[in-house]
Amino acid sequence: MNLTGTITLAHGSGGRAMHQLVDDLIRSTFSNPLLEEGEDQARIPLAELVAQGDRLAFTTDSYVVTPLEFPGGNIGTLAINGTVNDLAVGGAIPLYLSCGFIIEEGLPLETFARILQAMRLAADEAGVQIVTGDTKVVQRGGADKLFINTAGVGVIPAGFNPSAGGAQVGDAVIVNGWLGDHGAAILNARGDLALEADIETDCAPLNALVEAMFAACADIHCLRDATRGGLATVLNEFAERSGVDIVLKETALPIRTPVRGMCEILGLDPLYLANEGKLVAVVPAAAAQAVLVAMQRIPEGRDSRIIGEVLEGDGHVILQTAFGGERIVDMLPGEQLPRIC
Repeated sequence: MNLTGTITLAHGSGGRAMHQLVDDLIRSTFSNPLLEEGEDQARIPLAELVAQGDRLAFTTDSYVVTPLEFPGGNIGTLAINGTVNDLAVGGAIPLYLSCGFIIEEGLPLETFARILQAMRLAADEAGVQIVTGDTKVVQRGGADKLFINTAGVGVIPAGFNPSAGGAQVGDAVIVNGWLGDHGAAILNARGDLALEADIETDCAPLNALVEAMFAACADIHCLRDATRGGLATVLNEFAERSGVDIVLKETALPIRTPVRGMCEILGLDPLYLANEGKLVAVVPAAAAQAVLVAMQRIPEGRDSRIIGEVLEGDGHVILQTAFGGERIVDMLPGEQLPRIC
């Protein structure tokens, strides 16, 4: 397909131009046996699902990030990894994804092709297949270049049951590395602040990491990816739903110097910055070291560390500062940065 032009309303009309876009660009990029059946739905053999677990996991998310492309990734990598990670942190093995595109008239075909290729590479890395989807085109001004919706299906093996309300007194809190990279990378990529900082998104699939964690400890109490709202929001959800306090040590928090510096300049709190390749786990204290070692053996977890513990309380997150004081880390009332995923 000639990629020198742009998306036009004809590409959403249902006619020849739309079929060329879908068949010559989208379907050819995502090619797999289920997609090649060419039906309006993916037909997935139930026996394959039952063989891998006793429960089905199903999730969906939409992506409206601006700019579409940024250091370390683009909206397509976000769409794949975000949905894969939502399945993985529920204990599921991600298997199949759907993908819906809402494209604004005028988007360069070359840009769309790059995003599709990035999605294919991300899906291959995560071991999932894009098996069905939809494409719509809206007039100029009807969207902001490109929005993507993805839904995912996975299977949860027997015995895996992490829950936001599962934290217990004495548990350890673990993260798999540097916090706030994605939010900082998007903010910097927008170019409004003229900051000289080399920050890339942390966008990555976490299913292999989660698999290693469950192999080390099948009784992981809480597990969540820290996307919008960052670490602080996830921990507040754990604390409130579990009826405990979670105490963090500021000196243990992994935050890169450029990210910390950007936050200081702009008056932001890195604990609320979005991540796209970070998870937060609450595990029994007796298993914490084994889980940590297992995580550090996986590329997405090599910088993992224990950052806090669970204490008796009534649903607060408390930060022990580097100066010996304490402060409450509340749920963020709004969003620090809009359209970061």
